[in-house]
Amino acid sequence: MTPTDPDIIVRRAADFLGQAARQAQFLSVVSRDEAEARFHRHLSLMPLGEETVPLAHCRGRVLARDLAAAVDVPGFDRSNVDGFAVRAADLEDARPDAPRRLRLSRQVLTPGQVPREALAPGTATVIATGGMVPRGADAVVMVERTVFIEATPGTDPAVDVDRPLAPGAAISAAGSDIGAGETVLRLGTVLGSREVAVLAAIGVGEVPVFRRPRVVVMSTGDELVRSGEAIRTGQVYDSNGPMLAAAVEELGCIAVPFGIVRDDPAEMAAAVDNAVESADVVLLSGGTSKGAGDIACRTVARFTDPGIVVHGVALKPGKPLCLAVTQGKPVVILPGFPTSATFTFHEFVAPVLRILSGLPAPRRESRAATLPVRLVSEPGRTEYVLVSLTERPEGGLAAYPIGKGSGAVTAFSQADGFFAIPAQTEVVPAGSETMVTIIGSAAEPADLTIIGSHCLGLDHLVGVLAREGVTAKVLSVGSTAGLTAAKRGECDIAGIHLMDPVTGVYNQPYVDGTLRLMRGYGRLQGVVHRRDDARFAGLDAAGAIAMACGDPDCLMVNRNAGSGTRLLSDRLLGTARPAGYSHQTKSHNAVAAAIAQGRADWGVAIETVAKRYGLGFLRLQAEEYDFVAPAARFDRPPVRRFAALLQDPAVRAELARMGFAT
Repeated sequence: MTPTDPDIIVRRAADFLGQAARQAQFLSVVSRDEAEARFHRHLSLMPLGEETVPLAHCRGRVLARDLAAAVDVPGFDRSNVDGFAVRAADLEDARPDAPRRLRLSRQVLTPGQVPREALAPGTATVIATGGMVPRGADAVVMVERTVFIEATPGTDPAVDVDRPLAPGAAISAAGSDIGAGETVLRLGTVLGSREVAVLAAIGVGEVPVFRRPRVVVMSTGDELVRSGEAIRTGQVYDSNGPMLAAAVEELGCIAVPFGIVRDDPAEMAAAVDNAVESADVVLLSGGTSKGAGDIACRTVARFTDPGIVVHGVALKPGKPLCLAVTQGKPVVILPGFPTSATFTFHEFVAPVLRILSGLPAPRRESRAATLPVRLVSEPGRTEYVLVSLTERPEGGLAAYPIGKGSGAVTAFSQADGFFAIPAQTEVVPAGSETMVTIIGSAAEPADLTIIGSHCLGLDHLVGVLAREGVTAKVLSVGSTAGLTAAKRGECDIAGIHLMDPVTGVYNQPYVDGTLRLMRGYGRLQGVVHRRDDARFAGLDAAGAIAMACGDPDCLMVNRNAGSGTRLLSDRLLGTARPAGYSHQTKSHNAVAAAIAQGRADWGVAIETVAKRYGLGFLRLQAEEYDFVAPAARFDRPPVRRFAALLQDPAVRAELARMGFAT
């Protein structure tokens, strides 16, 4: 008998639960330090070995041993200027009103020429920069400080010098830069252009360097698609693979991309076995949890030498991390979510790769900062919070959390640093002091810090500034939070669209004496829906909202509390709470995407975004999207330039083309 659809569903559900139960023994959570200790215990933590490379190919490599010079640099007494080689004793009494005249010898010393004769007392020899100083000379006088005397019948040409010189003037003595036998570069030095210059100067043609680890990078999952290929609903582009390959190469290692491995046990086992045989480190992402499709850990669990040493770390993000060792090689399965994968790579994999490469441990810079908002943390796990730093008017830094979650691709790239919330801490109050570990070049502040509501028009303005060389950091936290940050002086500019419920006026009623208002542009807010949804046919915005409030199957996608759009929709809804009201997103794009993909049926968003997603739009009202700046920062040149852009005809024409009212 052919099974019915319910039969199939029940069987698949039972299979899913059974596989999850069978995998439960793998996920035994340990602390971060315990995980690292277990992992390191089974690894040989030392550089992989030495090889030699040509001098021309050594940039970025790590020197495998101390290097001593076999020659002096310079190898002879060398002139530093164009002039005349002289004896300092001949010029002891030289004065402007009584210069000393020195007869010129017949030799001219250019670089690479060995002097034919010694310098006699009372004479001088023409010498070029880099020329070898002749025997008897102990100084060089610059040609600008001499007067040439032409030869006459019975006399030789001469020069007059009107000041004395100290012995050694304008001469680099042999070995004064590098002496033969001197150690010039130490083991572990990362070779850059300056180090290459030193190696070239002492005649090194082949450079001993540590072998670079070969790191296989593979992504796992049937849902993954390579960048550049067509994508269907439910699929995602593989960002972890390219990101991890780039991170591996940033550490000076060799990334060996294995691409995307499907959720097929045989295919994955073959790929992992091939990776172990061909590389020094194997790096997978995805398939680390307890779901039925997460077969990566089951694949690695075949190894027993020792195989899996950690599966589950008390971290957020990064709990499902799986650390294994086979044949003495690290095999690491990072979580599939991008932020989790990035964090766990840098926390557990990067230190091992640095050791295998011969690199020293990085110096992590930490800076004190104040947390402007209250944070709630899950007890039992150390939580790492990515933050963006801004300057506070009273001095010091404010650390704004980048609350995009572990599934966000952009969170790590937008962060200036992170701080840790201890495992037993549930609440971090606003105003708390914390130490932020700096990521990359975050210590270099942007020219502008912009906090507030997100808008595609603002994206365009920031792009224009970037082409002019003005850098901007943009934090999309909503209009209310942006206004608060501006009043505290923690940003240069805040984008807001806040309507006063009493007067119906946008933005101006919220501007006090501490702020300056910059008029921006108009946007249309409206009810957004799929064009083929017959329930919205023939309705205006008010009718659509009334219909949706009475239909429990018509799901809303809402905006986050504190956003200008949320304030508008709450005013329109009053006490009504339609189905889906609690489903919150942080951008107009997220509202449109949820509706376009059928995960919701309606929401409130701006017209430009609705058009971009091909959605129906029922106008609610026009609004003003403006900008405020702390009065104390308004005269900063980057702020002035931003204000000027808002009035620039070409910029306003482009904003109008994008669908904004100018």
